[in-house]
Amino acid sequence: MFKRSILALLLSVIALSTALSQSQKLSPKWEELTAPDFILAIHQSQGVCVLPFGILEKHGPHLPIGTDLLDVRFAVMNAVQQEYAVVFPEYYFGQIFEAQQQPGTVAYSLSTQLTLLQETVKEMARNGCKKIVIVNGHGGNESLLPLFGQAQLATPRDYVVYVFGLPNTHVPGRPAMKSDAKNDMHAGETETANMLIARPDLVHIDRADQQSGADQHRLELPDNVYTGIWWYARFPNHYSGTGSAATKELGEFDQKAWSSQIADAIKAIKADDQSLKIQNEYFEKISHPLDTKQ
Repeated sequence: MFKRSILALLLSVIALSTALSQSQKLSPKWEELTAPDFILAIHQSQGVCVLPFGILEKHGPHLPIGTDLLDVRFAVMNAVQQEYAVVFPEYYFGQIFEAQQQPGTVAYSLSTQLTLLQETVKEMARNGCKKIVIVNGHGGNESLLPLFGQAQLATPRDYVVYVFGLPNTHVPGRPAMKSDAKNDMHAGETETANMLIARPDLVHIDRADQQSGADQHRLELPDNVYTGIWWYARFPNHYSGTGSAATKELGEFDQKAWSSQIADAIKAIKADDQSLKIQNEYFEKISHPLDTKQ
């Protein structure tokens, strides 16, 4: 009996060692994992899954339509090499109404955007992703995603959605820009530099000056007045900045900083043991608001 117990223990240790060895080699890409490996990956990631969120839109005359999607996925894949998490496949169903006049733009209705994203995170959670990190790579989603995040409080759920917005570029040591930073908003020096690192084969730097990325100043309204046509009024070419000013030096720095920021966020989210508790407390209380202490 004793020998059998020792043998069973040794077999368990070997099995655990084999599982750990396999988990260390797991791909972070959802679509590349086998079903058994997916289970190991979810455990290794501590239930943290990342949804890189891009878009399909024109990026000046010199960058690919999928620039935001390619860039954010590149940054996320580098981040999960530092802090492992499972990465959801390409996702581009976001807000881009302002560029529908440009070829290649795919603009889904707002209801479809919100419904599809909700269904996606729900399915991710059903598959063990109890901490879902949406990493944004597109400026047009910067209003959509906080709204979506807030909407997660509408009904009870057993998972938490975190939104990681556009990267912080105010980082010490960042190479000086050659163009006007205030006008560098879309397909300009920064985005072009990032693509020189993520997908240099898709950058046509020689075409960057074929169209103007200058502000056309066609609207004169107070700063606190918003209208949806503001972007088209200022940048009808759907190009803001000077792509030809981009350098690999800037791109390398920004991509490294972006990945590092994402990795830090994933690490913090793994350690977060309060959000779900507080969320559950909130959901319990909303069913009887008159009992809430005043």
